[in-house]
Amino acid sequence: MAEIVAGIGISHVPALGPAVDAAATGKDTNPLMKAFTDVGSWLSETKPDVLVVIYNDHGASFSFDLVPTFAIGAAESYMPADEGFGRPPLPEYPGDADLSWHIIDSVVPEGFDLTVCQSLDVDHGFSTPMKVLFGTPEAWPVKVIPLAVNVVQQPTPSAQRCYDLGKAIGRALRSYPKDVRVAVIGTGGMSHQLQGERAGHINPDFDQRFLSEIVSSPESLASLSNPEYINLAGSEGAELVMWLIMRGALDDDVETGLSGYVIPVANTAAGVVAMQNAGSTQKAASTENTAALQNAAAL
Repeated sequence: MAEIVAGIGISHVPALGPAVDAAATGKDTNPLMKAFTDVGSWLSETKPDVLVVIYNDHGASFSFDLVPTFAIGAAESYMPADEGFGRPPLPEYPGDADLSWHIIDSVVPEGFDLTVCQSLDVDHGFSTPMKVLFGTPEAWPVKVIPLAVNVVQQPTPSAQRCYDLGKAIGRALRSYPKDVRVAVIGTGGMSHQLQGERAGHINPDFDQRFLSEIVSSPESLASLSNPEYINLAGSEGAELVMWLIMRGALDDDVETGLSGYVIPVANTAAGVVAMQNAGSTQKAASTENTAALQNAAAL
């Protein structure tokens, strides 16, 4: 049977990639970047076969004329999107269409009407976390399933709806009959706003609360309304509801592998948190390594 081996929440601001590269090469000695440089190593120890990556499209595949609430890729591969500067020099992402269709066939009867994409280009909302996790390999070491969420145009799905979808995806993954190791990645956030009178808005208190409660009490975050998210985290910080899909897919009882927070990265806060189910058959890091990662990433 399939096993969910890891859950990661991570920002996808484009500047995060160069910042992580600088930290990894010693050009940036900010200790708060350590969690971002180590998260890929943490994930590689879990040996996932497939990543379900929850992200939002920034106009590369969907426009304001057509924005599905939830859209899932069901293709054998996905191309990195041209966002106005040509396709980035990244390899094609291999898909797992069989698992995609299993998720679709499982969650649609539960009332989640997913838009099914048998062809889909993925933009920086998807590719930035992949670069942070794996660098720029000649070929990606895992298969991927993209899940795009509308967090750009009202009406957007509520935090509770996202959390509930995550629960349904978790049930779908656990019922998949093949022996596949799956990691679920929720991207976006943390607090930031790119326009209007509050352009530049960052709320470290809420960001740190979110990093704590996404582990210990996600229901409290799911209970917040969309206006509350926008008020607390900014119009683009509302992307954090995508982390709740990731968290919903995990068990109620989880353990934290690492957590980190840095500010600012291109006028936005950036965060990362990595978790495993408490009953996981394989831990991604030893107790010693986990303590070192948490200390290095202390807020």
